[in-house]
Amino acid sequence: MRKSYFTYFLLGYLLLACKATEKTAKSTLIKAPNIILIMADDLGMETLGCYGSEEYQTPNLDKMAAQGMQFTQCYSTPLCTPSRVQLMTGKYNFRNYIGFGLLDPEEKTFGHLLQEAGYSTCVVGKWQLYGNEYQQKLAGGRVGSLPEEAGFDDWCLWQVKERRTRYKSPTLTLKGKGTTTFPDAYGPDLFVDHIESFMQSHKDSAFFIYYPMALTHDPFQPTPNNPEFRGFDPEIHPKNDTIWFDDMVSYMDKLVGRIVFKTEELGIAENTLILFIGDNGTDRDVSSGWNGQNIMGNKGYPVKWGTHVPFISYWPGHIQPGQVNHNLIDFTDFLPSMMDVTQAKIPDDFFVDGLSFYPQLLGRETEVREWIFCHYAPNWGKFKPVRYAQDKAWKLYEDGRFFHYQTDLTEEKPLNLNRFTTAEKAAYDKLQKILENMKKQTE
Repeated sequence: MRKSYFTYFLLGYLLLACKATEKTAKSTLIKAPNIILIMADDLGMETLGCYGSEEYQTPNLDKMAAQGMQFTQCYSTPLCTPSRVQLMTGKYNFRNYIGFGLLDPEEKTFGHLLQEAGYSTCVVGKWQLYGNEYQQKLAGGRVGSLPEEAGFDDWCLWQVKERRTRYKSPTLTLKGKGTTTFPDAYGPDLFVDHIESFMQSHKDSAFFIYYPMALTHDPFQPTPNNPEFRGFDPEIHPKNDTIWFDDMVSYMDKLVGRIVFKTEELGIAENTLILFIGDNGTDRDVSSGWNGQNIMGNKGYPVKWGTHVPFISYWPGHIQPGQVNHNLIDFTDFLPSMMDVTQAKIPDDFFVDGLSFYPQLLGRETEVREWIFCHYAPNWGKFKPVRYAQDKAWKLYEDGRFFHYQTDLTEEKPLNLNRFTTAEKAAYDKLQKILENMKKQTE
């Protein structure tokens, strides 16, 4: 009798243990941090309140900065496709950039690596990585990548194969539904609707959302926040009236706020790292008040207002609120940082130029970047190819132009190479070695 009772007791204990193990395994899976990477289009650092803007209202991003970590020294390339390719692959453009509007289909991206780490992946917003006929012709007949080829399980995108409109009455491509026009709807709203739906359906497992926004790129148009939106016809009205830019910045901020709120509503805020950046400087037609100055956007050009972008990291319960980080960050750093978040190993055969900033988010001692390198050959428009290396104080171009970047932000006073001070000579030598090393790697 005692033996039978003991047997039942043991079986019951083992059953409970199995259930506990199953629950623990599920709990461990849920604890894998979600990652949401948001990238605004044509948004320099001078446009956000937390960076000193006197022109635009960005309360949601300002709140994220106040409750997270705000980086003051993040640099992109000067133009959208080069920045996107660098961001997605963790490599400088001389290694894998095949042409404007194209992502080499032979390249692995952070989408692929996070898929391999067990994440469900979604991309929403502006694609522009497959190329139209003209872009493919410029690249010698090569085509770019479709979202499923770039490591994404789900998508809702503008400009996969068709360009058309991205704002009012947008033409979008959705997984399983093809390309559709949505009369009178607002494209950016539909993108965030899709993000919210994806988060809802994947809230119990690890997910990665990459949101390259359509906003705030031209054509400048009223948003649904503006009474003129209802009667606005993008086929009739002027396409580039900068009077609408402040409206677009405010709406961009509103959409970021929606995403943050959804993580809170789903109870996953403390398990979701949100990263916000701009892809390059602000449009050259846009003038902005910043810290008592009037700043003209300089997208396309390799100077401060073409490459200095905002970067805010937000992760409640993990990132100590109110931190301002002055360390250098460039776009090759995001892929290794996100892999660090997942604690998944980057494959041995996957080369990365970047340096992980993940330990910095948690306040840990770690190696930090001492310089930025940029290989800029956009193969688009009238922009000239250029290479340079810089740190927070100095900037050296491959053609020999050398600037004290810290005091000459407009790069109007090149230093005389024959009259260096000791500090100038040391800075020059340091940056010259970087350029020489990159040249060797290119050859």
